[in-house]
Amino acid sequence: MKFLNQYRIPFTGLKLGKHVFEFEINADFFHEFEYSIVKQGLLKAAVILDKQETMMIVDIHITGTIELTCDICLNQFSSPTDIKERLIIKFDEHDKLSDSTDEIIVLKKNEHELDLTTVIYEYINLSVPYYSRCEEQGLNAHCDETMVNKLKNLSKEEKATEQVDPRWDILKKIKNNN
Repeated sequence: MKFLNQYRIPFTGLKLGKHVFEFEINADFFHEFEYSIVKQGLLKAAVILDKQETMMIVDIHITGTIELTCDICLNQFSSPTDIKERLIIKFDEHDKLSDSTDEIIVLKKNEHELDLTTVIYEYINLSVPYYSRCEEQGLNAHCDETMVNKLKNLSKEEKATEQVDPRWDILKKIKNNN
């Protein structure tokens, strides 16, 4: 967990105004999260923290590549990622941390640093497409034709050996009579 301390910003000593921070995100970052969708990647997070009297505005821009697995051929490929998000950090004297949302984080008045670890992790994992395909998300990547052909052949063999239950034929006759 000490590795993740580098993704914290101590904001108490900062003057009012904008401050720029950069973070490197690689496989070591993702290994800290046991159930991460992304296991490999090489990204940079540029963070602009705008400290104001009563709140902070944090603009996060994450760019780079992440390793995905193709849902068709199971091949690993690099996919470019470009994420731009904005966070608003508010301060409260009470323990009303439940008021936090996806865009607003509420910290106690006595907090002295902003931990961006989970925020960066969530932004990256949410950017992963629901359906990964070499040819759509990859950079000059193509599906492994050998694997695709092997899967097609297995599918054909399975259909050929599939036995049709005679009860379905009777039900089809009933359906066609209507």
